[in-house]
Amino acid sequence: MTEPPPLTALSSRLAEQAAALAQALGSPLASPAYLDLVRRARSVDELAEQVLRLCVQQSRDAGHTWQEIGDLLGVTRQAAFQRFGRPIDPRSGEPMDKTVRMADAAPRAIAIVEAVLDGRMDEARQSFNAQVLEAFTDKVRGDGLATVTGLVGAFEGFGEGEPFVRRIGDHTVVDIPLRYEAGDMKARVAFDTEEKVAGIVIVAPETP
Repeated sequence: MTEPPPLTALSSRLAEQAAALAQALGSPLASPAYLDLVRRARSVDELAEQVLRLCVQQSRDAGHTWQEIGDLLGVTRQAAFQRFGRPIDPRSGEPMDKTVRMADAAPRAIAIVEAVLDGRMDEARQSFNAQVLEAFTDKVRGDGLATVTGLVGAFEGFGEGEPFVRRIGDHTVVDIPLRYEAGDMKARVAFDTEEKVAGIVIVAPETP
């Protein structure tokens, strides 16, 4: 018997899981059953991500551009590529590894950003690599925060949404939403292969 194409098989499984979730939602629920809904919803989400990745790949194979795909997804072409692309490492000719291995990247990045914003630089610098330790002086910090204040006013706290963690080249990169009095920004922290901070900056939220 011929196996169905991967996209057909995954779409079928997604439809089945979504139907099962809808049926469970329509039934009377006892308290423990709510956790089952979370499990089912997570399964649907994971399958939907796989279907989306295959659809994007088929669109690319058909000749569509990252700009077209990004427009459909409401992101920039670079953001679409970073999420779905399969870049080839020019050093080896092999597909680049996009697996995030730093399980604690998000909480570590948040703690470092908090320390920088609060002025606890001795604490923050413990996580910096040698290059950032040399370059990120108190003057650089002050000038950078003054520039951001001039753009969007005083810092009010962390924004809504979870930090976005991904692998870019040899770095693990974390984007953290920030809320200011006149607009939103995001902090970006990059960790090197030694899990030290290789870069930290505050940028506009639409920055890819």
